[in-house]
Amino acid sequence: MKQIHLAAHFPGVNNTTVWADPDAGSQIEFDSFVHLARTAERGLFDFFFLAEGLRLREHRGRIYDLDVVGRPDTFTVLAALAGVTERIGLTGTINTTFNEPFEVARQFASLDHLSDGRAGWNIVTSSDAFTGANFRRGGFLDHADRYSRAEEFVTVARKFWDSWAPDAVLADVDNGIYVDPARIRTVEHSGPQFNVRGMATLPAGPQGRPVLLQAGDSDEGRAFGARHADAMFTLHGSLAAGQRYTADIKGRAAAAGRNPNEIKVFPAATFVLGDTVEAAAEKAEHIRRQQVSGPTAIAMLEQVWGRDLSAYDPDGPLPDIEPSGDTSITQGRVRHGDPVAVARRYRERAAAENLSIRELVIAVTSRQQFVGTAAQIADEMNRYVQADACDGFILVPHLTPHGLDDFVDQVVPLLQERGLYRTEYTGRTLRDHLW
Repeated sequence: MKQIHLAAHFPGVNNTTVWADPDAGSQIEFDSFVHLARTAERGLFDFFFLAEGLRLREHRGRIYDLDVVGRPDTFTVLAALAGVTERIGLTGTINTTFNEPFEVARQFASLDHLSDGRAGWNIVTSSDAFTGANFRRGGFLDHADRYSRAEEFVTVARKFWDSWAPDAVLADVDNGIYVDPARIRTVEHSGPQFNVRGMATLPAGPQGRPVLLQAGDSDEGRAFGARHADAMFTLHGSLAAGQRYTADIKGRAAAAGRNPNEIKVFPAATFVLGDTVEAAAEKAEHIRRQQVSGPTAIAMLEQVWGRDLSAYDPDGPLPDIEPSGDTSITQGRVRHGDPVAVARRYRERAAAENLSIRELVIAVTSRQQFVGTAAQIADEMNRYVQADACDGFILVPHLTPHGLDDFVDQVVPLLQERGLYRTEYTGRTLRDHLW
């Protein structure tokens, strides 16, 4: 039986997080990060995962409501968590478009040293000029070039991590020699994106380099991840979709000359626990209606229609007008695809199931993958892993910071009793946890 891997996603600025619940806590107070990270560590999770937001989203010319709770700097939070946790991996999303390889390599090497080898980098790309407006370079990168830059970025970062020989740091205190300069190579690189000649300011961390994750489902993203990533972060939720994705990624890794078992697949997963099946289902419905209020449903439909739909009743039928094709109504969000085709699918589903606007949005955005008792959720997660639909899950609770508590208290012990999950950490580093 394959072992199940688990990670925890801090419930940040997204459509999963519920802020209206009385039990919801702060997005930016350090205690929130500490509680979730320590809960995940108590549950022996592989890593704590923190997303990155480089600009607040806007909708119809105003900041999107959920974003005003704030988006703290990823490295700052992870470095602070290194001091209040002991074993759990600390993984952050850092963009390759608006950063520089030397800086990111140094930051992750620093985090790896501070955490005794627990650093992980979730590599993402962007060609979004809206986000880029926060940076000196602006929206300089063509969409087709985003992975070309990422490829070169990682190549240069690796050169910095590899530039200090393992024996470069000496311990001859009597002679006052701590580093042998002859054992440090100058990093030289000349390419379309970067022209670098420099030197790393510290040796690589205990892992040699951070664990590399990749979150990208395009063909370019999959190819990039198959070449470079230690783990893939995906949104595929169903068992069949997960099997296709996992087979594709591991097949690409093998074609790239890698051992396919060296790359792990982690889909994002939500869960709703109840004492009975009925109680879990009722709780799940309540959570979904908290996540999608009437105004939220209208706003999400406006992203597809490209129009002001505020005059429509969220509990009424879908608009009878066609999408405008305007994609600028929302800035800083992933696009839904061809608006006309999406609207057609929405209308067909609403008509077939007699759904209002709000009911439709709830249906098409539902991410409640595991709903049931602790035993049922343990069974279903194991089914996915044993069926090669994934290697584990990045759990995304709907509440900050206590949303993971019940899972760790109820589901983890069952997985352990069944021999499907570790009962203690057997290694010190994040790479140890993954293999």
